[in-house]
Amino acid sequence: MAATKIPDARALDYPLDNLCAHCGAPVNGNKKYCCDGCRAAHAIVEDMSDASAYANIATRDDDGVYHLRLHVEGMHCASCMRLIEQALISDDQVKSARVNMTSEQVTFAWDGARCDGDRLCQKVEKLGYKLHPIDEAAEKGAETQKQLLKAIAISGFAAANMMLISIALWSSSGETMGYATRDLFHWVSALIALPTVIYAGQPFFKSAISILKERHTNMDVPISLAVVLAAVMSLSETMRGGEYVYFDSAVMLLFFLLIGRYLDLKARGQARASASKLLSKLQGFATKIVKDGTSRIAMRDIQVGDRLLVTAGDSIPADGIVVEGASDIDMSLVTGETNPETVKASSRVFAGTLNLSAPIEMEVSEVSEKSLLSEVVKLLETAEQSNADYVRLADKAAKLYTPVVHSLGALTFVGWWLLMSAPWQVSLLHAVTVLIITCPCALGLAVPVVQVLASGRLMKNGVLLKSGDALERLAKVDTIVFDKTGTLTRGRPVLSGGPYDDNMLKIAASLAHKSRHPLSKALAEHYIGERIEDLSIEEIAGKGLLGKTDVVTYQLGSRNWCGDETFPTSDRLEIWLAIDGVPTSVFYFEDQLRFDAKTVINDLNRDGLELHLLTGDRGIVAKSIAGQLGIENVRAEVSPIDKNAYVEALKNADKNVLMVGDGLNDAPALARANVSMSPSSAIDITQNTADIVYQGDLLTPVWSTIQTARKSTRLVMQNFMLAAIYNLIAIPAAVMGFVTPLIAAIAMSGSSLVVIMNAFRLRIREKK
Repeated sequence: MAATKIPDARALDYPLDNLCAHCGAPVNGNKKYCCDGCRAAHAIVEDMSDASAYANIATRDDDGVYHLRLHVEGMHCASCMRLIEQALISDDQVKSARVNMTSEQVTFAWDGARCDGDRLCQKVEKLGYKLHPIDEAAEKGAETQKQLLKAIAISGFAAANMMLISIALWSSSGETMGYATRDLFHWVSALIALPTVIYAGQPFFKSAISILKERHTNMDVPISLAVVLAAVMSLSETMRGGEYVYFDSAVMLLFFLLIGRYLDLKARGQARASASKLLSKLQGFATKIVKDGTSRIAMRDIQVGDRLLVTAGDSIPADGIVVEGASDIDMSLVTGETNPETVKASSRVFAGTLNLSAPIEMEVSEVSEKSLLSEVVKLLETAEQSNADYVRLADKAAKLYTPVVHSLGALTFVGWWLLMSAPWQVSLLHAVTVLIITCPCALGLAVPVVQVLASGRLMKNGVLLKSGDALERLAKVDTIVFDKTGTLTRGRPVLSGGPYDDNMLKIAASLAHKSRHPLSKALAEHYIGERIEDLSIEEIAGKGLLGKTDVVTYQLGSRNWCGDETFPTSDRLEIWLAIDGVPTSVFYFEDQLRFDAKTVINDLNRDGLELHLLTGDRGIVAKSIAGQLGIENVRAEVSPIDKNAYVEALKNADKNVLMVGDGLNDAPALARANVSMSPSSAIDITQNTADIVYQGDLLTPVWSTIQTARKSTRLVMQNFMLAAIYNLIAIPAAVMGFVTPLIAAIAMSGSSLVVIMNAFRLRIREKK
C-alpha cells in the first residue's frame, strides 16, 4: 500500500498497514501503537472518568507546538484557576497555560508528542475537575443549569415549609410550648432538612470531595463544611434535646447559595456566547462542485482549492475568491458595516458572512480553522485569557484565600469558645458564618467578566484585541501618533479632476484597465462606459502604458515620459495621456480622507489627547491633511527609523503613546509605542505587530475603543473596590457574631452578582 504522509512530529512515511489505537497515526506491521508515549497515554485515557482522547482534537502550529482548548466543569472561583494553571505549568513540556473562569475554559500548549495532551488532561481531572470538548460545553452547561434549578426548587420548597415551624419556635420558648412539643418540631425539621441538604447540596459536596481527594481545596470546601457542620450540630442537638438547632439556617443557606450559583452560571453563559455564536458559523455543511454535479460535504472537510456553490440565504463556508456570479454579501461580521457589499468575480469573501441575493461560485483559499472568522475567535480568546496587571492582582489575592478563610474560621471558633466563654454550639455557628462569608468570588470575577464583555462588545464593532492588557494600556494613553496614508486617508487614490474630456477619459481608461498601478486602477474604476476593444497594450517599466491601433499610438504615464514639462505642477498625483506623442490630457488624483476622520479627530481633541501626524509623504500634502483635520503636530518625509525615534522621544517625555498605522514603515513605531492599533487593510507584519486591529473603512473604532478602554478600567477598579468594601465589612461582622449563616449566604451570593451586574454596565453605549 502506498505510503501516507501525516502532518505529525512523530509520523514520517509509514506504510498504512495499521493505525495507532490511541492517536490514529499509521504504524508498521501489526503494532497497536506508534510509540511508547501513545501506549502510556492510552492506558491513562482508559482510566479516566471521561474516557476521551482529548489530544485527538488538539491543533498543531508551524513550530510543532500543540494547542488544546477544553471546557472545565466544576470551576467556581479564582482558587480553581490557580490550581489548574499550576498543575499544567509545572509540567516541563507545557509552553503556556491559561484558565478563563468566565468562559470556563482552559487553553494550554505543549511540546512533544500529540499523545502527551491526554496525560496533561489527566493532571487537571485528578484535581477534581471534568474536561469536555468545547462543542459539548453548551450541552453540559444546560444540563448543569437544569440540575441547579431542581436543587433550588427542592431547597426553596423545604425552606418555605420549615419557616412555618421556625416561626413557632422563634416566637416561643421551651417552657411556654413544652419541651416535648419543641423536640417534636425539631424532629420534623430534621426530617425535612436532612434529605434536602443531601440532595440540594450535591453541587457543592461533589466538587469539594473530588478536589479534597487530590489534597487540594476550592471555595466549595468551606461552603460544604459550613452546611454539614450546621446540619450535624443541629441533629446532635435534636437527639439530645438541646436548643441550638439550625436546620432552617442550613436549608436557607443552600437555597440562597444555589440561587447565586445559578445566576452566576447564567451570567457567564451570556459573557461567552459571542465566541460560541461565531464558532457555530463554522459548523454545518457546504455544497461542493464536482465533475458530475454537486455534493454536500461537512465544513470541516473543505480543502483549499475546492470549488463551492453558495446559494442566496446561505453563509459563506470558508474564506475564498468568487470565480463566477455576483451577489450582495452581509459583511457586518467582518467589517462592522451594516450595508451589504457587492461581490463579483475575483472578489474576496469570508467564512461566516451571509450571501443575500444570488448564487455564487467560489474557490476556497483558507480552510475553516485558518479562516478570518476562526482567527477572530482566536484573538478574542487570547485577549480574554491574557494576564493583565489586574488579573495578576486578582490571582495573587486568590492564593491567600484557602489559608486565610480556614484560619479565620478556626480562630473565630476558638475565640468565642475559649475567650468569650460562649457555648461550643454558638462558637461553631459563628465559625460557619465566617467560612461562608469569606468566599473570594467577587474578587475572582472582578476582572474576567469585564474583559469578556469588553472584548465581545468591541468584536461586534469590528475591533479585535490581540492582548489582554491592550485595553488597560489604552486607557492610560494621552498622546496619539497617526500615520497618514491608509490610516487617516483611505489609501486608495481617486480621480479628482484635470483638463480632460469624456473621449480622453475613455481612451485613458481603456489603457489603464490593463495595469496594476494604483493610479491606473483608480482611473479604470472611475470610468463606467465601454472601452476601446482593439487596443494592443504594452506596459513600459517605470514609464507607463503604450497602446496602439492600426492608425494611432497612445501613451499613458508620467509627465517626463508623455506629459508637458512646461505645464504648471500640482501637489496632487497625476497621469498624462499623449496621442501620437502629443500630450493631450492630465488626470489628477487625491487620496481621500476617511469619511469620519474629521469627526473622530475633533472628538479626540475634545478629550484632551495630544495628536501627531507622521508621514513619509511630501510636506505640502501632510500640512494640507493636518490643516483639514485640526492636527497641530506634523512631521513629513520621515523614514521608518525617524518614526520609531519620534515615538521613542515622546515616551522619553513621559507620554503614553498610541501609534495608529498600516504600512511596513509603521511597524517599528507600532512596536515601540505603549499600545498600537492597525486597520485590517494593513499588511500582515503590521497587523501582527499591533495590539489592536480594527475592521472597515472608518476611523471611528480608534475613538470608540479608547472610550471602551477607559470605561472598562473604571469598572474593574469599581469591582475591586466593591469586593474590598464587602470583605472589610462582612468579615469583621461575621467574626464578631453580628451575622447569621443565612445573612452570610445572601451577602456572599449578592457580592458576586453586584460585581457581575456592574460589569454588564459596559453594554450601555457611550454617548458622544
